[in-house]
Amino acid sequence: MDWMDQLVARLEPATGDVTLTAAAVWTVLAGSLLVVALEPLWRVLRVAVTLVHELGHAVVGMAVGRRFTGFVLRGDMSGHAVTVGRPRGPGRVVSTWAGYPAPALVGAAMAWLAGRGWAAAFIAGVIVVLLVALVRVRSALTLLVMLVALAATGALWWWRDDVLQAQLLVGTGIVLVVGAWRHLAAVAGSRDRSSDPGVLASLTHIPGVVWTLSFALACAAGSWLLAVEVLTALR
Repeated sequence: MDWMDQLVARLEPATGDVTLTAAAVWTVLAGSLLVVALEPLWRVLRVAVTLVHELGHAVVGMAVGRRFTGFVLRGDMSGHAVTVGRPRGPGRVVSTWAGYPAPALVGAAMAWLAGRGWAAAFIAGVIVVLLVALVRVRSALTLLVMLVALAATGALWWWRDDVLQAQLLVGTGIVLVVGAWRHLAAVAGSRDRSSDPGVLASLTHIPGVVWTLSFALACAAGSWLLAVEVLTALR
């Protein structure tokens, strides 16, 4: 095949049986929860949750007409994304709100699409987002994380294995959903005005606790969708 045929072949939905067996799902579930539960491992790998959080701000910001100018990931695994536009108004509110729910919603989407044969197309979309964001990194650590993420997703997409892609997407989805709850727990009750709930409170005069509750509801929706997909596979 020429390069265009190869590209199309890696974008098409899976045509074979990619349904995960119960044994495979148990293995993926155990491995994913182990990543989140082991603190030394989590301290390193939670950067994936932070990355999705910051790109959630960026993607939603661009979708509502704001300009994404840069982002950083820090050594303590926190981060910051900058979108430029009106300092107040619905666009600023929506883009600020998008961060905390993003890992849970993206994680649930991963599992849902993987179960329907769309893992390859989803991974291709992730690569596009990473490439767009790559030119907006503003620190060496951020660049390193982005290059590792691009190398991993690029290899997974190019050397296509439908079952492996589905397994890794489900596993990553579980890590993102559980990680979203851990990040939300860390900010719940915070009086830091520079946190997302604090910024939203200053923009709207709605108490930060209400915004935190809205994050929790979005994370709960993602968790429910993920649980349905996992439990269906375990039957």
